Order: sequence, then structure tokens, then C-alpha cells
Amino acid sequence: MDWKKKENKELIQAILALRTPDEAGRFLRDLMTEKEIKEFAKRLKAAEMLTEKVPYSTIEKETGLSSTTVARVAKWLNGKGGGYKIIINKLNHHNSIQSRRGLS
Repeated sequence: MDWKKKENKELIQAILALRTPDEAGRFLRDLMTEKEIKEFAKRLKAAEMLTEKVPYSTIEKETGLSSTTVARVAKWLNGKGGGYKIIINKLNHHNSIQSRRGLS
């Protein structure tokens, strides 16, 4: 992936400019189809489950993802890119702060 291309840089900047869950939801809905949003949400769920050492078969059953997709998510999760790990760590940190504040 060439992240230095102008249109790719602009996409990243657009994502970084989002401030609220409502803004993010509106942008994602305009950017992607409902099916794509559901697919990406399932992949994130699979990455979270893989982090928790949940077996592939359980992930496939709970998410509806194919074994190939679960394996691909596992490859990216454990690969050098680190995108899934970054967001899972951020989400876990955010959720633990909210739990401590009694906001969850």
C-alpha cells in the first residue's frame, strides 16, 4: 500500500479529523456500503478475539467470517504492520478508564 499517494494521505487526514462517534459513523456510512461496514466490524471483533486466544472455530461461528478471513486477520494481527494491535490497545485502555470512572 502506498500511503504517500495524495488520495491515501487525504483519507488518513479525513479519519484523523473526526472528533465524535457521530461524525465517525456518518463518515464511514458515506464512505462504505453497509455490508462493508459490517465486514470490517467483524474483522475487528475477530482480531479482539484472537488477542484473547479464542479458537478460530469459535471466531468463525460468532462472527460469520470464513476461516480464510480469520487466518488473514491473524496474519495481520501478528504481522509487522501492527494496526490491529494499536487500535485494540487503545480501545482496551479507553474501556479500562471508563470502567474505573463508572462510565461503562
